Amino acid sequence: MAEKKEDKKPKKDAAPAGEKKEPKAPKSTGKRNKEATSGDVKIAGAGETKVSPESKPRMTILYKEKAVPAMMKQYQFKNPMQVPRLLKIVINCAVKDAVANPKVLDGAMNDLMIITGQRPIVTRAKKAIAAFKVRKGNAIAVAVTLRRARMWEFMDRLVNLALPRVRDFKGVPTKSFDGRGNYSLGLKEQIIFPEINYDKVDKVRGMTITMVTSATKNEHARALLTELGMPFRK
Repeated sequence: MAEKKEDKKPKKDAAPAGEKKEPKAPKSTGKRNKEATSGDVKIAGAGETKVSPESKPRMTILYKEKAVPAMMKQYQFKNPMQVPRLLKIVINCAVKDAVANPKVLDGAMNDLMIITGQRPIVTRAKKAIAAFKVRKGNAIAVAVTLRRARMWEFMDRLVNLALPRVRDFKGVPTKSFDGRGNYSLGLKEQIIFPEINYDKVDKVRGMTITMVTSATKNEHARALLTELGMPFRK
C-alpha cells in the first residue's frame, strides 16, 4: 500500500530564515507593581501614595520642627500629641448689598476663590431682621473652610505676604480669642493678597478669618499662632 505523504506547510508563527524571533511580552496579571516612582510621588502598593518632604507645605515643617519642641519645653507637655495644632481656617465674607442685588455675591465668590483656591459656599440668613430688610433664607455672604495642605498654604501667605501689605500695620490684636482656643481676625480689604488684581476688582470688601485650634486655653492658642509667625501687637 502506498504510504500517505505528510503535508509540509510552514507554520504561521515560524520566522523567515535569517531573522530572529522577538520574545513575546509577558501577560498582564492584573496586579500593580509593588513600587513605582514618578517624580516626587512614590506609589507603594495599590492605593498608597507617599509624597516627598520637599512637596509638603512649608508651614507644616515649621510646626513640627519649631512650634512643637518650643511649646513642649514652655508648657511641659510630655507627649507631642498634647501640643495644640491648627485644625481649620474659616473665611467668611459678608456682602450687605446682596439683600437688594444677589448678583453682587458673584464678585465676592470670585475673590475668595482666587485667594483660597477653593470654591466658596453661599450662606443664607437664618432669621428675618426687619431693621436690615433681611428675610429668612436671603443669600447674604460667602464662606470657605480650609483644611490640611490648603489651610497651611493660606496661613503661610497670610502671615508672610498679606498682613505686611496692610497700610500702617502695627500687628494684629491680642483680644480676639473666644476663650476656647479659637482666634478671629478681621480684614478691611481683600486687595492685600497678591493674587488679587486691583484693576479687576469691582468693589473693595472685607472678610473675617477664624483660625480653629485644638487648644483649650487662649494662652496655648496664642503661643501656637506666635510660633507660626502671627505678628501680635506688643
